[in-house]
Amino acid sequence: MREITEHDLHDIARGAAILGTGGGGDPYIGRLLALSAVRTHGTVPLVPLPEVPDDAVVLPVAMMGAPTVMVEKLPSAEQVGLAARTLAGYLGKELTHIACAEAGGVNSLIPVVAAAQLGLPLVDADGMGRAFPELQMVLPTLYGIRATPMSIADEKGNRGVLDTVDNRWAERLARSATIDMGCSAMISNYAMSGSQARESLVPGTLSLCAELGALVRSARASHDDPIAKVVDRLGGRRLFSGKVVDVARRTVTGFARGEARLSGMDGDTGAELVLRFQNEHLVAERDGVVEASVPDLICTLERETGEAVTTEGLRFGQRVTVIAAPADPRWHTPEGIALAGPRYFGYDIDPIGVAG
Repeated sequence: MREITEHDLHDIARGAAILGTGGGGDPYIGRLLALSAVRTHGTVPLVPLPEVPDDAVVLPVAMMGAPTVMVEKLPSAEQVGLAARTLAGYLGKELTHIACAEAGGVNSLIPVVAAAQLGLPLVDADGMGRAFPELQMVLPTLYGIRATPMSIADEKGNRGVLDTVDNRWAERLARSATIDMGCSAMISNYAMSGSQARESLVPGTLSLCAELGALVRSARASHDDPIAKVVDRLGGRRLFSGKVVDVARRTVTGFARGEARLSGMDGDTGAELVLRFQNEHLVAERDGVVEASVPDLICTLERETGEAVTTEGLRFGQRVTVIAAPADPRWHTPEGIALAGPRYFGYDIDPIGVAG
């Protein structure tokens, strides 16, 4: 895939929702925004990460906030361009490439909007290989790349630029501003050179999203098991199949926090799985025993269709299959685990990967 057309967006959105581990925002909204941008401005060139020049100016663009808010407070395409233009103006540099901060839901498609609006190519990569809830939780942080200066913009036209002492302070101050902006805002940060991007980003993310989406679509058309196709492609494993019997969800400090309880079906009859999330799924516990945790991916998929179910979309009575898949190996280094492992989120456990 060397360019993104409107025909690619459905597959990308479907695959991004899977990699988003329940978070990253509603992929349907992201697809509509991207579809409008591509129809208005034309297709978006997609550049493989190894082909990004050393002296490129790469700018990630994303939505920050609680995904539950988007159910009633839709982002606008104008916000996306405003965030990117604001940071570019502050930096005084001519942008050459747009990038994804994370692979997940709306945040795999917001950069498509920015690239189309600005007439720039999009890098086939992202900063996580999945979605995480806090903005310092990207691999560029492990390489010493600063989150700031970063821009933030809301749907009213308010905008600002933050310059902080470190990436965690960027998260803290930007989160406060996001709450005042209605718990969702557009941001642009982690401006980097092409050489920094090649070193720190996860390659091939958007192509993987499109591939996963196509796998689910084709499996359903041929009456195969779409979940099996996804598990095989990601090198993961099934954790649990069951019915959602309870969801406790609340928006706190700019995040959608909570837990979902599943009652087992088929081979899991008689067992219970608890999913604990903060925008994204963090821990999966089967009958009180942790089966998987961050930094690896925990994804909820509809049992029949293979479509991803976001944390804000979980509802009583849904029948889902929970799978786990390995994260980029750099997340399993001591530095990666300190940045986004279970203990960072308050769970006193060592990471439980897909191999158990």
